[in-house]
Amino acid sequence: MNPLERIGVILLLGFVGACTASKEQQLQEAGITVNDYGMIGTTTVKQYTIRNKAGMQVSVLNYGGTITEIVVPDRNGNFENVVLAFSTLEGYIGDNNPYLGALIGRYANRIAKASFRLGEELYSLPPNNNGNTLHGGNYGFDKVMWDVNIESDSSMRVTYDSPDGEEGFPGNLHVEVLLTLGDANSLTLDYTATTDKATPVNLTSHAYFNLSAGKSATILDHELQLYAERITEVNDSLIPTGKFTEVFETPFDFLEAKSIGRDIQNIPGGYDHNFVLFEAKETGLAGPAAILFDPLSGREMKLYTSEPGLQFYSGNFLDGTITGKNGQAYVKYAGLCLEPQHFPDSPNQPHFPNTILRPGETYYQTSRFEFNVR
Repeated sequence: MNPLERIGVILLLGFVGACTASKEQQLQEAGITVNDYGMIGTTTVKQYTIRNKAGMQVSVLNYGGTITEIVVPDRNGNFENVVLAFSTLEGYIGDNNPYLGALIGRYANRIAKASFRLGEELYSLPPNNNGNTLHGGNYGFDKVMWDVNIESDSSMRVTYDSPDGEEGFPGNLHVEVLLTLGDANSLTLDYTATTDKATPVNLTSHAYFNLSAGKSATILDHELQLYAERITEVNDSLIPTGKFTEVFETPFDFLEAKSIGRDIQNIPGGYDHNFVLFEAKETGLAGPAAILFDPLSGREMKLYTSEPGLQFYSGNFLDGTITGKNGQAYVKYAGLCLEPQHFPDSPNQPHFPNTILRPGETYYQTSRFEFNVR
């Protein structure tokens, strides 16, 4: 029996409706299925759904490498989607999509003044965020079609070739992201990239989590613990000043778990900051970078990463104008992002960890999201 027969790839038309299912249904559907999700011009967008034997499922579009579902159980065994998502493709391709679930590149986060230097050459980028470049520019990796290869009954690889000069970045960049669903309700993303010319690279996933599956309209009651003693200080445009700030006894202190809403009123606009993670990575994913817990559902998520930074974004720019699945309006703080990455504006900050990838080198990042209940 060949691999495709083993995983039982099923081609269906239209959108997959329900994002919750009984455990018995989930068990029967372990493997990978493929569904047509919609059209962009003459191009078919497909949704790939990976299910494990425990009942967890993750759905990904080949448009933007977008995660549309992470379905996991609560403490009562109810399977529900814990990431913000649109009901149809139109939401994802719309102008007001705040990167819901997408893969981000060529450079996640911000580059100051939409420019950087490599040697003597100045590179100009699209100024799509207050005169700065955010998440790769106007046409980042969140807006491209990714090629997909099904690797096994629990993993799929998405690839994209970014041409030299795309959004102002130098070099032909080849990017691969392997998404693997573990038997113990984990999702691992392994990123690699190579280039034929020196270029900044900083990749991440922009999933918005609400572990209550929308039963709580916001994530303010979620409890968060971050393994970071410092943040990169930012100015009013959220560009690093180059300084590091200690979190102790400040609203940024998540060294002990606390509710996100406890101190958020003391942060103008809310959290959108890079936390400098503990540097204990010699043995790989040595310890969690973050632990998120929802008291209502009992769901817990642990995040492990090889990256030096974690952008914690509390959904500050959501304003209720976006409607997600089940007709729910995504209000301010409806979901939060925990984005493993290198530091913002590193190409312009020589003392930050290096983000310049050169020919002959391979960029590598791995991040694992583990789901449990308490």
